[in-house]
Amino acid sequence: MYKMSFKSIMRELKEIKEGIGSISRRGVEGKHWRGRARSHIVPEETDQIELGQWANLPPELLLDIIMRVEESEVSWPARAVVVHCASVCRSWREITKEIVKTPEQCGRLTFPISLKQPGPRESPIQCFIKRDNATSTFLLYYGLVPSEGGNGKLLLAARKITRATCSDFIVSLVSDDFSRASNTYVGKLRSNFLGTKFTMYDSEPTYETPRQLASHTSRRFHSRQVSLRLPACNYCIATITYELNVLRSRGPRRMHCIMHSISMSSIEEGGTVQTLTSTPETFNGQSPHLSSSTGNELVSDNSSASSSQSPVLARGSEQLLVLKNKAPRWHEQLQCWCLNFRGRVTVASVKNFQLVASAEPSHNVSAADQEKVILQFGKIGKDIFTMDYLYPLSAFQAFAICLSSFDTRPACE
Repeated sequence: MYKMSFKSIMRELKEIKEGIGSISRRGVEGKHWRGRARSHIVPEETDQIELGQWANLPPELLLDIIMRVEESEVSWPARAVVVHCASVCRSWREITKEIVKTPEQCGRLTFPISLKQPGPRESPIQCFIKRDNATSTFLLYYGLVPSEGGNGKLLLAARKITRATCSDFIVSLVSDDFSRASNTYVGKLRSNFLGTKFTMYDSEPTYETPRQLASHTSRRFHSRQVSLRLPACNYCIATITYELNVLRSRGPRRMHCIMHSISMSSIEEGGTVQTLTSTPETFNGQSPHLSSSTGNELVSDNSSASSSQSPVLARGSEQLLVLKNKAPRWHEQLQCWCLNFRGRVTVASVKNFQLVASAEPSHNVSAADQEKVILQFGKIGKDIFTMDYLYPLSAFQAFAICLSSFDTRPACE
């Protein structure tokens, strides 16, 4: 076995995987991003598949194989090979979980859990959003811009639902299932009546909560075990506010984002943000696994709650991270407001924005970090927009903030 070349091992593994319907390339990717699995990496069913020599590889050889795969396959669709390695059996999955790093550490998105983990600190993760006005859907893809051969890797999808007193953006892992009872449900964004204030909800807490609360109010249940009529629970993680432009002055929209699940200390020197490392198995009453714990309390919002409620995270004296849009400069020759999007935005639009940290002199945040663009969003074509984000935001948080730009009213412009 040790004398086999790396290529022959991977070729033989591929042949075995193609012969197993439940973990074929098509099936694994579908179940990984769309299935009802408890694990955030692969469905449970793969644990019971007997793969002979592949399940009994020496740990040293297995570690070497997966490390080579992880290092060589850096982007989609080739990145799917890493997911396939995690789908072979339990031993392969455990090794893959140890090797694959978070987006903050490696700048890559691999598993669905990566969408709720902070982005890298230096080089932003670059994505683009496609809007479909006919179906009121918004699709987030992983990549620089749409290519001729395809759109790239679908990360998240959202559908706008207009109600009498508010608007909801339901965020899902797939583009054809926006049911809140589905395991593909990620969270939602809700606006007030005027479209000036938006509340971001996550389907799972992004910070540690008391076990009693998680076991009684969390929504992520298996459909065969619990009635779908149970109310879904959402955890407030951010509030986005647009200032009313009463005087109709010229300029871009002014917005503020209060991140209830991220403290200001996370962007200070040596600061960290809590990172979700696995999808919580809440039907067993277990809490999410976090890299750190502060014992915060939260207020959750059920689907029947009033849109005027504003849940807050009780963090004691800890200050929350506040993001504000970067002030543009007026270009005399072009006669318009300008921001340096570094070539990622090509069409002028009132929706374009860049967000930076709103730090006070008392905060230990350097001048360079105060000017660092954490999230930028802008138009590049008809119904196509780019989205680039950095630490401490996750892909889901960045996407939800960008969705708010699609729903603001003329009173804010």
